[in-house]
Amino acid sequence: MSAVLEPVIELRPMTGADLPMVMAIESAIYAFPWTPGNFSDALAAGYGCWMYERDGVAIGYAVLMLAADEAHLLNLSIAAGCQRLGYGSQLLRRVCDLARAQGARLLFLEVRPSNAAALRLYERHGFQQVGVRRDYYPAHAGREDALILSLPL
Repeated sequence: MSAVLEPVIELRPMTGADLPMVMAIESAIYAFPWTPGNFSDALAAGYGCWMYERDGVAIGYAVLMLAADEAHLLNLSIAAGCQRLGYGSQLLRRVCDLARAQGARLLFLEVRPSNAAALRLYERHGFQQVGVRRDYYPAHAGREDALILSLPL
């Protein structure tokens, strides 16, 4: 009988040293990626910045801002080659657990209406639309709205 080794999945705090890998993933999956400065600012502000790794290799990351009893998921991303394999759901569950453990009762996020895969992910996890931010995102033809979603924790 042979044993099949399961991959080791780890969630760990992001550091400045992770930014080149984060930017490689970010730039590959978004037409309008966050800048290195956006991530550096999030780290400096003390936001929950997390690396998601499989067998020691970065496959995603998340940025979570906590205030009072609310959390705001600012960025949740999975590397292109690892998408649609369940890692987004796993990372989202882990982020929800982290927010809940810090006393958050509600999690908010913004998502592009054109990001159908992300919308399906969030809807599967119980997020509901609670608003719209007009002209929130840059787009190839001007600006795109953001849907504001929330999830009770």
